[in-house]
Amino acid sequence: MEPGLVKQARQHPDRTAVLAESARFSYRDLLRASAGVAGRLLHGAADLEEKRVAFLLPPGFSHVAIQWGIWRAGGIAVPLCIAHPPPEWEYVIRDSGACLVVAHKSLAERIRPVALGCDVAVAVIEDASPEPDSASVRLPSIPPSRRAMIVYTSGTTSRPKGVVSTHGNLQAQIETLVQAWGWQPQDRILHVLPLHHVHGIVNVLCCALWSGAICEMLPGFEAGQVWERFVRSPLTLFMAVPTVYSRLIAAWEDAPPSRRKVWSQACAGMRLMVSGSTALPVHVLEKWQRISGHRLLERYGMTEIGMALSNPLEGERRAGYVGTPLPGVEVRLVDDQGKPVECGTPGEIQVKGPGVFGEYWRRPEETRAAFTDGWFRTGDVAVVEKGSYRILGRRSVDIIKTGGFKVSALEIEEVLRTHPDIAECAVVGLPDREWGECVAAALVPRSGRSPSPERLRLWAKARLAVYKAPQRFLRMDSLPRNLMGKVNKRELAKQFPPEESTAS
Repeated sequence: MEPGLVKQARQHPDRTAVLAESARFSYRDLLRASAGVAGRLLHGAADLEEKRVAFLLPPGFSHVAIQWGIWRAGGIAVPLCIAHPPPEWEYVIRDSGACLVVAHKSLAERIRPVALGCDVAVAVIEDASPEPDSASVRLPSIPPSRRAMIVYTSGTTSRPKGVVSTHGNLQAQIETLVQAWGWQPQDRILHVLPLHHVHGIVNVLCCALWSGAICEMLPGFEAGQVWERFVRSPLTLFMAVPTVYSRLIAAWEDAPPSRRKVWSQACAGMRLMVSGSTALPVHVLEKWQRISGHRLLERYGMTEIGMALSNPLEGERRAGYVGTPLPGVEVRLVDDQGKPVECGTPGEIQVKGPGVFGEYWRRPEETRAAFTDGWFRTGDVAVVEKGSYRILGRRSVDIIKTGGFKVSALEIEEVLRTHPDIAECAVVGLPDREWGECVAAALVPRSGRSPSPERLRLWAKARLAVYKAPQRFLRMDSLPRNLMGKVNKRELAKQFPPEESTAS
C-alpha cells in the first residue's frame, strides 16, 4: 500500500509536476527521486517504522522529493523552516525526537552544530535527482493510519506543539479542497508560501500534486518578481496570506501606469485566488479586487484540522466572512458550557472529521484537553450570520473581556484600519484593575502621519460602542509577525508600558 499522493502521481507520469530551479520535473521524475531517497533512508532496513526525519531544504523539487521519500520509507516527515533561527530548529529536533536531519548543502553548515548538539546525524544532499533504477527499491506498505507528518504550531499564544497528521488525515484534507475549489490536471499554481506550514504544504503543494497539476516554486517572495511571474506564466490559481497581497498591492501602486496595466491583465486568466492563515482586512480585499478583478476567496483552518470553512468557489463571497463547512467537515459553535448556540450568537468553533489530527506529539494531557466528545476545540470564536461564519478571533487573545462585555479585537481592528492616518494596527486586551481588561491598540502610522491618542480615542468612540473603543494606544514602527504574517499578540502585549488604571 502506497501513500495516496504516490498512487495519484502514477496516474499521470508524463505530466509536469514541479517547475523550480529553472527546470521542469515530471511526476515520473518525482516518483523515481523519492523512491531513491526512501532507499537511502532505509539503508537496508525494511521500514523506518515512524522514525522522525527532520529536513531543511529551500523550496524546490528536492524539498518535495525528500518529503515523499520519508513517507515512502515509513518515516514521519518533520519540516524545518529555512528562515528560523537555530534555537527554533533545536526545539523542533529535540521535541520531535528526530533520528536524522536531512539538509541541503547550502544550509548544512548552519544546521550541523544544532543537530550535533542534539546528538542527531546530518545527511547533506546537493539535489535529489531522478534515479533510473529506483523501481527496484523495496518499500514498505504504508496504511492510511500510519503517522505521516509533524507540523509545529506557530506559537503565537503558547509554546509550539507538534501536530501529528496521519496519511489518512492528509488525504482527507486534500480531497475536500480539491472538491471544493475545483482542482483539475490543467491547473497551474505559483507557490510562494513557507513549506513548514499547512497552508503551503497541503493547500498549495499537496493539492496540486494530487490533481496532476503543475506547481511552480519560487525560492522566496519578492513582490515585483511575483508580478512578473504572473505575466510570464499562464497561472490558474494563486494562494497567499494577507501580508503578501498587501505587498503586491504596494508594488503595483509604486509601478508606472504602463506596468500596472500589464500586471492587472495578467490576473485575468486565473480562475481562483485564495487568502488565509489570518484575517483578511476588508480594505485589502476591495483594493485587490480593483487591481486584479478577483474577489479573494477567504477560508478558515488550523494546523490541527487543515481547512474547515470556505467561501464558495461559485457564488457570493462576503467581506469579513469565511463561508460554510467544507465537504466532509462538521462544524459547530458552542458556549462556555459546551452547549451549541443559535445563529447570531457567538461561540467557540469545534470541528469533527477525517482530516482532524489525532494527537499533539508526546503531549497526551494537552491532546485530551483539546477534544470534547470527539470534537476538536479550536479556541477560536465565531458567529453565524445569514448562513455564513464570521471569525471574531482567538478566545485567548482576540476576545477581550472588559467591564462585563466580550468584544472582538478583530472587529475593532477593522474599524481602526479605516482611519486615514493608520497603516497597520493590532488590538489586545491588557489587565486592568477596574475593567478586568482594557482595550489597547498598537498602531503603525502612515508615512508622515502622527495621530494623537486623544484624537484617535474620540474618533474611535464616534464609530464604536464606548466599551469597544481603545483606551490605550502604542505607536510602533512595525507589528511583531510570524512568517505567515500573523501578529504575535502575546509578544505585542508585552510592548505596552504598565499602567495603573484606564478608567475614563
